[in-house]
Amino acid sequence: MLHVFGHTNPDTDAITAALVYANLLNRQGVEAQAFRLGELNFETQFVLKALELEAPPLLSALQAGTEVALVDHNESAQSTANLSELSVKRVVDHHKLGDLTTANPPYLRFEPVGCTGTILLKLHREANLSVEAGDAKLMLSAILSDTLHFRSPTTTQDDRDAVDFLAPIAGIQNVEEYALAMFAAKSDLGDTPAETLLKMDYKVFPFGDPTRPQEWGLGVIETTNPGYVFGRQAELLAAMDKAKAEDGLAGVLLSVVDILNETNRTLVLSATEEKVLHEAFGAVTQDHVADLGNRISRKKQLVPTLEKYFTPPA
Repeated sequence: MLHVFGHTNPDTDAITAALVYANLLNRQGVEAQAFRLGELNFETQFVLKALELEAPPLLSALQAGTEVALVDHNESAQSTANLSELSVKRVVDHHKLGDLTTANPPYLRFEPVGCTGTILLKLHREANLSVEAGDAKLMLSAILSDTLHFRSPTTTQDDRDAVDFLAPIAGIQNVEEYALAMFAAKSDLGDTPAETLLKMDYKVFPFGDPTRPQEWGLGVIETTNPGYVFGRQAELLAAMDKAKAEDGLAGVLLSVVDILNETNRTLVLSATEEKVLHEAFGAVTQDHVADLGNRISRKKQLVPTLEKYFTPPA
């Protein structure tokens, strides 16, 4: 059986892609089951509750050689701890190629679109399989989430077309209204511990010399209520400091993305992070906050710039 899972600290795309891809594989005669590598965020809980779906089981330690399929990621730092010991049979992703290596040729499907859900819709069509209503809502929800309802610069026409196709199957008559409900659920952070807020959408990236990379933790909080987040700035900085020390990271950043106004103000932990943001982005930090303007996409606007900054000259 294929174990299908997305990245650690899963977002809506990681969870829904695992569910949809496992179902698609089973419909094609490949035994598969969806799993997750972390707890659900509030937006994903909202989506699954609306469909009366249980979350995929939390993945336990897998024996070496276990066959797996990766969705919405392909880098070892964002995956299960012993990924190098597993047999990766399939990858469906919309991110850059990472450090994944395999002993045998896997099935790979990468496309530069805004969401894994968009690729999964294409796989349905290529297999001449109808899209089930539940899967349609899962994919539509993921696309709206990853593209911030088409606000993100990662959005492509394929993503827009996919939403148009999926909405009637999913029974969503007003896509904008549904997207705003998702974002409201995402923004209802309540008394969530600061450590949880930091890690809800958090990835570790290796930068610089591949033989001796420095690892940075990049978190994102997408919200319609950034004021609430900055009201807990001291707690979040403490959580960032703890994560940096415990995980041996070179730096930690937490971008607070205002979904509706399409702005990014990033929490800056120390002089190390302040120097990098100033030299890489020209950003000025005041009171541990750097204004990164309309750079709201970690994948397209933050990580590539940091990779270029840390890459040693030839």
